[in-house]
Amino acid sequence: MESLKDTAWDVVIYGTGLPQSLLALALSRSGKTVLHLDHNDYYGGAEAAFSLQEATDWVGQVNLASKPTPFSAASITQHRIDEGSSDSRLGFSRAYSISLSPHLIYARSNLVPALVSSKVYRQLEFLAVGSWWIHDAEEERQGGSPEEEATTILQDQKILRKIPGSREDVFADKSIDLRSTRSLMKVLKLAADAGAHSTIVSESGDQSWPDFLASRYKIGSKLQAPLQALTLSPAPPSRTTVAYAVPQLHRHLTSIGIFGPGFGAVVPKWGGLAEISQVACRAGAVGGGVYVLKKGIESIEIPVQPSASPTNAEMTDHLLPTIKLQGGDEVKARWIIGTPSTLHDFSDEDPKQQMTDVQVTHITAIISSALTSLFSPPAEGSPPPASTVAVLHPGTIRPPQSLSFADVPAIYLIIHSSDTGECPEGQSIIYASTALSHPSASQFLSSAIETFLSAVPGEAISPDILWTLAYKQRHSVPSSPPPSTAQNSQAGGAANHDSNQRCGILHLHDLSPSLALEDDVLKNVRAVWEHATADDGNARGAFMQFENRVGFGSEDDEDVQ
Repeated sequence: MESLKDTAWDVVIYGTGLPQSLLALALSRSGKTVLHLDHNDYYGGAEAAFSLQEATDWVGQVNLASKPTPFSAASITQHRIDEGSSDSRLGFSRAYSISLSPHLIYARSNLVPALVSSKVYRQLEFLAVGSWWIHDAEEERQGGSPEEEATTILQDQKILRKIPGSREDVFADKSIDLRSTRSLMKVLKLAADAGAHSTIVSESGDQSWPDFLASRYKIGSKLQAPLQALTLSPAPPSRTTVAYAVPQLHRHLTSIGIFGPGFGAVVPKWGGLAEISQVACRAGAVGGGVYVLKKGIESIEIPVQPSASPTNAEMTDHLLPTIKLQGGDEVKARWIIGTPSTLHDFSDEDPKQQMTDVQVTHITAIISSALTSLFSPPAEGSPPPASTVAVLHPGTIRPPQSLSFADVPAIYLIIHSSDTGECPEGQSIIYASTALSHPSASQFLSSAIETFLSAVPGEAISPDILWTLAYKQRHSVPSSPPPSTAQNSQAGGAANHDSNQRCGILHLHDLSPSLALEDDVLKNVRAVWEHATADDGNARGAFMQFENRVGFGSEDDEDVQ
């Protein structure tokens, strides 16, 4: 095999997160020579999945990092419990696959057809996301200010109730009175009608979602909370706009039933988005990509380019960027591509795209119980779900000191059963997160998990928390348009690169703080692919549409049914 230095690379991609891995696959099948590097000794980057020992090693790396990383304040706690119970013991390290990125993938996601057309789906297994739950005591509210209502909730008994996630659910929910049912149906009809969105956004796009529901549809706080929950908004309700909420609710409603009755989203088995990243990397290697872990970039030198853009034939070595790698190797490549979190030492973030940092606090908890009552099929004929979602809206947990209830975003819990392959049978995993950067945010999340467990039906005693991983994650996301509200095909940075640029650094975006994978991820990957292959014309082929290849996949001619 030729050395890295002796190969003429078209592209060097830095980091093996989901965006980089999808791009490497696409470019490797478009005739490009791809060198895919990662300074880590594992695949997945910010979307990685770990055994217990690997998680411990990762925490040490985060806390000892000499350079900025997206992660901070990482810690692991192994809780002391009754050693006499076999259910209350941790399994061996590799019995777990703890995901840093347990994202939901909606059936309407643009990633789904891309995985099919690229044949990558053959190496993946997806599991259904079942019912959605909300934790509160809304029935006891007597009105008044948010603080007064929240105080009432905190004093009352908390319950878990299913969120009516479709029009059928609304009609079946006997706790909703007739007037409220009519109002809810109007909201769901509006959200499902994509043709009406532009009018609503132009008229009321900047209005807060709760105010819109109250003023236009007379929906009270009891039913505002579940409608807020279904948007998966990382912002507090008062700062969640109609422009954000309506497209998110549309995605939820129109995804239900595509893969089967009663559910609209799936999760990848064996560790979330890390599994897709690894499968994409393996497929990219089949396409000719070269992958090297534990090989970081030390410096990038980009020669001054002539005033007139050179043609392909004129792009000689002296015009190509030089990349110095750890260990002393130097390579030349036309393009160096990465995300803000991987290229921050070598380049400013895309100068044509303003970015905003959003910090999310996470706690991942291994639970001693399978929490089986949460995983019943959501509808007749539904497959058994392996994931479920619970939401604790502001007011059900006392906020950190110095914060008002209006400043507190919702807490989201994604609960995975052992069917995901992420924990042993008889246990479950809770992925808790909130877009809160307060110093006490981790304690806030811990209280939320304990409160939630005490309300899970069918548990004689509250299940034990066996092990927790806590950390904070910084997301660099486009400021305008917001990643989840972009309304055109250019969203996610598709038009941000200089069309005259013939070599240098191209930017992918980090994943947004949303718990559902956004379409902008693949849009941005496609935009960078188009730029890097712009001179190839029809020879580059179609994006993520590949012919069958011998040696990859055991079902060479099988299509999705």
